[in-house]
Amino acid sequence: MELQQLRYVVAVAETSNFTRAAERCRVVQSALSHQIAALERELGTRLFERTSRRVRLTAAGEAFLPAARECLEAADRARAEVAVASGEIRGRLAVGAVPTVTAVNLPVALRDYCRRHPRVRITLTSAGSEELADRVRQGGVDVAFLGLPPRAEPRGVHSRRLGGGELVAVVAPDHPLAGSEADLRSLADEPFVDFRAGHAGRAQSDEAFAAAGVRRDVPFEVSSAEFMVDLVRQGLGVGMLPAAYAPRFTDLGVIRLRDAPTRVEHLIWGNRPSPAATAFLELLHADHAESG
Repeated sequence: MELQQLRYVVAVAETSNFTRAAERCRVVQSALSHQIAALERELGTRLFERTSRRVRLTAAGEAFLPAARECLEAADRARAEVAVASGEIRGRLAVGAVPTVTAVNLPVALRDYCRRHPRVRITLTSAGSEELADRVRQGGVDVAFLGLPPRAEPRGVHSRRLGGGELVAVVAPDHPLAGSEADLRSLADEPFVDFRAGHAGRAQSDEAFAAAGVRRDVPFEVSSAEFMVDLVRQGLGVGMLPAAYAPRFTDLGVIRLRDAPTRVEHLIWGNRPSPAATAFLELLHADHAESG
């Protein structure tokens, strides 16, 4: 059993596709398939069910995947620890963030980190808070920035609150309330553009409207803030965005809310951060302390 074989298994499991997994691993598909087949022969069982439409893990594959990830993480950690001992940080840093993160200037933080640690390969994933927390718990992401309702706390990870803020309503520039201050009840008859039900970004608004005793209609459910803004521009509904994020869209009208929903941004990381992740956490801590 070789580490490369384990990398191929993880890549196929995460992409559900042999072609995309081969592209990620920068090998030809035939070589990747051959190595996985060899591993399956060694283990005496199939790790994947292959059909013309999809690839998915077998029960044996589901059992094998966490151990494969642990082995790869241990190997990466061993390399990184040797590099640290010689005075250099190497390895991989996988960062995740909700698209509307504002408590940290993430592009600047990544730039500063790259300058300090040029031998670290950085990847960035943008996704919802729930997905990012799962990825950190599973080890696929080292450090992530979440936005959660005030009473919610990340579970199964280490975390630090970065700050909170209010949401504002964003509307088409010709909306009658654009540029004004209002309360949630004044928006009761408006159609809304928001994230899907159960999404952390949606929960912030749902909780605030419920507390105000207002039932609202959300005919447009989206998966990104950018798509929300595109629909709001067309006058299809009202959107809710963090007050510190909304000014990026200068062509939208903003309604300040007296009983505004709020959210808290969290920085989270796993139980055993790698040297590369530890260095990033230290950089963020230093920057946050200076800005505070």
